Amino acid sequence: MSATTQTPIIPIRSSSEPPQVIAPDAETIFATRAQRFEQLAEGHSLGDWLRFLAAITRAQHAALQSLPALALPDANQLARAREHRMPPLPAQSWPRDPLWQTSLRRIAAAIADVAPEPARKDLARLAGYDSERIEALAERVLHTELYGDDVALLPYVAAALQVLWTAGAARLGAKHISTLDVPGVCPCCGFLPVASVVRGGGEVGNLRYLHCALCNTEWNLVRVKCSSCNATEGISYRHLEAEGLQGTDAVRAETCDSCKSYLKIVYTEKGPVDPVADDLATLALDILVDEAGYARSGPNLLLVPGG
Repeated sequence: MSATTQTPIIPIRSSSEPPQVIAPDAETIFATRAQRFEQLAEGHSLGDWLRFLAAITRAQHAALQSLPALALPDANQLARAREHRMPPLPAQSWPRDPLWQTSLRRIAAAIADVAPEPARKDLARLAGYDSERIEALAERVLHTELYGDDVALLPYVAAALQVLWTAGAARLGAKHISTLDVPGVCPCCGFLPVASVVRGGGEVGNLRYLHCALCNTEWNLVRVKCSSCNATEGISYRHLEAEGLQGTDAVRAETCDSCKSYLKIVYTEKGPVDPVADDLATLALDILVDEAGYARSGPNLLLVPGG
């Protein structure tokens, strides 16, 4: 079952200026996510899959910790990005360090023993691809072309690309990431958000941040506003009403009647939520919202539709 509520727009004032951008913490982002996947797997009908995703995320953490320092844009390039309100590490044009393929191999090796049989076959096929073919898969991920041949391989490629861009965003830091004129895309890499997060305390208490599906940067967007078309009317919230399904009370789908899109929103006041993990643990909500006529506005790169 689902429930729908209409929420009025309420101005939020703070005694101190909250951060507009929050860069990812390279030491914790994937490790904490893996823990959340494990927690959500307990008693879940998709428990085995969520535990496999936990293994992938732990492998991402290990790959990130072993990644050497990346070459970042210089001061002049960063200044131009700020001047023209462009992301400093654009997903579709930032030169990818070849080390990202090393991360891909490390992730694949780390999860091989725990992967279900279909996934093992996919990983074996991926291992046989040359560098050029793997780069072509990366281009598909970065252009959100998540369909076609080899679609089952894209989440593994995406996992390694997330490591690369998260490393870059973490090293760059929030001070070098400025908000853009287009509020619905990541100010660091220009990619789409996977979900939004409402923070529960401190200087960001009760504020909403969009969470990048690629680099894990977060950026502020006012509450009750469509992240896809910027509409402030016709915004509704739908949630699951399911006995015993862990985490459902912390996740809602924000739907927009103007563009008929939706994106999940998670609430940290409900517990140790993670926008990526809690999104995948509530796929039943996606099905219900899809049946109601709304299309998802941002991808979760660990899940390929139809894969």
